[in-house]
Amino acid sequence: MTTSTYNIRIENEKFGKLVDETFVDGTQFKLFLKMVHGCLELKNDLTFFNGVDFLVHIPFKHLVDSIVLTSVDSYGLADHMKSKVEALVTK
Repeated sequence: MTTSTYNIRIENEKFGKLVDETFVDGTQFKLFLKMVHGCLELKNDLTFFNGVDFLVHIPFKHLVDSIVLTSVDSYGLADHMKSKVEALVTK
């Protein structure tokens, strides 16, 4: 069984790391990416609140000067077992 984690990072030269968010659900990640892309294309501020614990508001003038980096990491059961065995061997 392989699990994928999706990460988006938005960094600004002046303010540093603005967003560093990891998603387990690929659909949520895709929607968040589309939202960021839409804000860049339509020259809108990036504002998002999930209703519980995640709020982000980045004015367009800072968003356009930032870099957006994404990554997908796959983690399988074999990787987990391999790291456990290596930990036991090195003790």
